Amino acid sequence: MTFNRITTLTAAVAGDISAPTSAGSPRHDGRRPWTPGLPLIRDKLAKITANSHRSRSFGEDEHQFRLGPLLSEEQVQFFETDHGIELPSAFRRFLTQLGATGAAPFYGLLQLEQYELFTIEPESTANAPRGFTPLEQRQCQDDLFLHIIEAGCSDLVLLGVTGPLSGRILTGNSDGFWGPDLSPAEDFVAWYELWLDDMAAGRDNRALGLSAPPSHAL
Repeated sequence: MTFNRITTLTAAVAGDISAPTSAGSPRHDGRRPWTPGLPLIRDKLAKITANSHRSRSFGEDEHQFRLGPLLSEEQVQFFETDHGIELPSAFRRFLTQLGATGAAPFYGLLQLEQYELFTIEPESTANAPRGFTPLEQRQCQDDLFLHIIEAGCSDLVLLGVTGPLSGRILTGNSDGFWGPDLSPAEDFVAWYELWLDDMAAGRDNRALGLSAPPSHAL
């Protein structure tokens, strides 16, 4: 399925987009099977640079479509324990079975030690932009979002890790200049594959940092 737009967070919370059935992922014991969609994603990623008709992905020079080493189950479990969260299963499997840094929309996946937890600012007026605040600057623990991808300046790509948006990808601005926007993709792997598919098809998708080649943009 191809999505051509991002739906606002306000609409999602109101029920226009269904929330995931689970607010978190179960503990893992290192014996999880290979996620079915990951070999296909690896193949698509390997072919993208040879596609002369593809879109240009903002920040691609930074990661050059290369993924970094995998994380071990022990590394992920230590991170989860240290931060008091459980990573959504699709994202966890991506990190442990495909790659933990590098190739992704914008400037690519951050290193594990660079991840930061944020909370979303309260809504002031309907449909008004809302910013994000680092967790340590807030007294209460609202729904948490993990900063996983560098998008430039104060823009953020975040993964919901608690609450009704757990597992979903949001893009926004930490100072509240725009957004946040919620991807309709059901999880990180679906969002990542959407990026690859739209790029391979030469589509213009600013929500994913994609600019169509001139022949497609006309």
